[in-house]
Amino acid sequence: MSDVITSDLTAFDGPTVVADLNRLLRLRTTPIGMKLFATKDEMEAIPRIRRPTDVHTTDQVVGQASRNGWTVGITVEDLVGAQCSTVIGLTPRSDKWLSGDQMAGVWYATEEDAAAHQASMDVAQAGTYQAMVVSPLASGRLHPPDICLLSATPAQMILFINGLQWPCYKTLEWACSGASASADPRGAPFAVRDSQPLIPRFPH
Repeated sequence: MSDVITSDLTAFDGPTVVADLNRLLRLRTTPIGMKLFATKDEMEAIPRIRRPTDVHTTDQVVGQASRNGWTVGITVEDLVGAQCSTVIGLTPRSDKWLSGDQMAGVWYATEEDAAAHQASMDVAQAGTYQAMVVSPLASGRLHPPDICLLSATPAQMILFINGLQWPCYKTLEWACSGASASADPRGAPFAVRDSQPLIPRFPH
């Protein structure tokens, strides 16, 4: 049994991976890559990068890659708030963020419940990165991506998991943080650097 699901590939070939996924699973959405960058300049050096002209949620940026086929780069200034930027490591967990006060009475009954939700979230390590890029995997613009994100039906997902477990078995556990579940496919993989099957709040 392996602690981490790994591959014997020495180089990542995005177009080939996507062609195989579509051939074997017939995915309905575009598989995308996500990569964190230490500086804004490194992010802006990615070919055909687009930069937001307004603030967005991270979900909206991910959607621009998966639905429109865009390569989009963001910094903390491009995001609507700390709930987005903290998950991907662009800002640290603050006391206010950990309190979850904006979720109390909205998604959770009490401030204690809201704080417990925030504390349970896996987030990327803060202090190292200043930017992130999302891009269709088939574009080959991220060499390699930190995360390969795909959305799939239950039938497609179990076949994909069977493939992951074929060369190096590991038990995979599903997770869903609730109101912030749309952030789980980013925070958890960035945090643990391993395959994470997740139940998002809405399909990307």
